[in-house]
Amino acid sequence: SSNANMLAMMAARNECLESAKSQGMSGQPQVYAFTSEDAHYSLEKAANILGIGTQNLVKVAVNDRGEMDLDHLEDNLKKINEEGAHPFFVCGTAGTTVKGAYDSITDLIYLRKKYHFWLHIDAAWGGAVLVSEKLKDAFMGGINEVDSLTWDFHKMLGTSLICNVFLINKRVHTLGKVCSGGDDSYIFHGTADNEVRDLGAVSLQCGRRVDSLKWFLDWKFFGKKEFARRVENSLQLCQYAENLVNNATELELVVPRNSFNICFRYCGYRENSSKLDQLNLKIRDHLYRSGISLVGYAYHQNRPLLRLLLANHALTREDIDDYFNTIIQTGKKLEVES
Repeated sequence: SSNANMLAMMAARNECLESAKSQGMSGQPQVYAFTSEDAHYSLEKAANILGIGTQNLVKVAVNDRGEMDLDHLEDNLKKINEEGAHPFFVCGTAGTTVKGAYDSITDLIYLRKKYHFWLHIDAAWGGAVLVSEKLKDAFMGGINEVDSLTWDFHKMLGTSLICNVFLINKRVHTLGKVCSGGDDSYIFHGTADNEVRDLGAVSLQCGRRVDSLKWFLDWKFFGKKEFARRVENSLQLCQYAENLVNNATELELVVPRNSFNICFRYCGYRENSSKLDQLNLKIRDHLYRSGISLVGYAYHQNRPLLRLLLANHALTREDIDDYFNTIIQTGKKLEVES
């Protein structure tokens, strides 16, 4: 999805600035892209690679749940318009990396109608809800109206690395305009009516058929119902884990659970936040080096938190119980030792 996010920004740039592909960015009108401050770091890399400039990627504030503040977004869109520049691209996120927040797609579509930008959704992590009839509208209502979408099947759905899809909505020739170039006649052969049978000619990395094959085989073997069951079960396990954290005096939920991410910490040393921060990192490091569990950490308001993502479809409630009990016991042990 890092590549896909860049492709989406490139498509939006070339649609806004039709001569950018052939003439580059020198002398072009000023353009701005927008995403939330909790969005994936690949957006900043894309702005750099495409010549947009990282300073022209506006990081929109988020609310307490980690969702893009749409009032703040619109304020910035108005300001850019008033300055005579072009707000050409907005990237919403469906499942942010740390908090698991879903930006409101329907509200972003409303703003697109007013400001005429390309609307892309980075659903690398949270796009898995689309396989569930119970969850897709609740989390990603309006997705059929966005301009582009990326989704990693190798994340919550468990397909072998790497397996990603990048979709452009109702723009048949856009990819060719964005990526194609050079003489590909030695390998990619179309038909008499110039139909491109292999998307390598319009892909950043040339061939991609192995990804398609992996996803096709998984889809044929498991089917949509099984994928939906997995995702719905993961959400139920997350709800269960959230309840465990809320009911344990030794743990605290750092931010509200939005979807599939549990952001929490061990809360010993309540009187000393610096000791508490170091203790949580020691707990995580101890579990990792002991071969017990590997869970990431991140930062919220400059303080570390433990970030539990439940994407292993073999997990049970007993596994969740064991994990948090181990966290608590390890925390108490390290607390005494320090």
